Amino acid sequence: MQAELEIYLGIGDLHFCAAPARIRTVLGSCVSITLWHPSRKLGGMCHFMLPARTRRPDQALDGRYADEAMALFDREIARHRTRPADYRAKVFGGGNMFPSRPQPVQSLDVGRRNIEIAHQLLAERGIAIVAEHLGGDGHRKLVFDVSSGDAWLAFQDRGDSLPRRRPE
Repeated sequence: MQAELEIYLGIGDLHFCAAPARIRTVLGSCVSITLWHPSRKLGGMCHFMLPARTRRPDQALDGRYADEAMALFDREIARHRTRPADYRAKVFGGGNMFPSRPQPVQSLDVGRRNIEIAHQLLAERGIAIVAEHLGGDGHRKLVFDVSSGDAWLAFQDRGDSLPRRRPE
């Protein structure tokens, strides 16, 4: 029997693999997207910090930015000869890490902007979001199991936020 791989993601990291594997991270205002292919038992997780940047053509893709993390996912999906619509997504993070400070101007609210871009990028690819836990005040510890597609979350809530779930 194959030993289960344990991977920890830092900011800007992305890991995509076949089962068995568990991918872990800790999120604040950053967002993680998990992608899982139910019949092939493969998938991955990214951990991005900002929605986008202005990238020169000679610069490598950088997983710290949502649009580039999705481009890296696109490469993995193609490399495994699968289609984006065959995956199920779960989205986590986008928390407010400084709830005692006055609420930022919406354009400066990084967590909210990260959430919006995650939804947009997945919709553009026709990838269904089957679960999410977003916003709120605090940080999250996240574990994603590539074998089952399950995600476990420990949420250190500093306010009154509720998880939102989408039907499968």
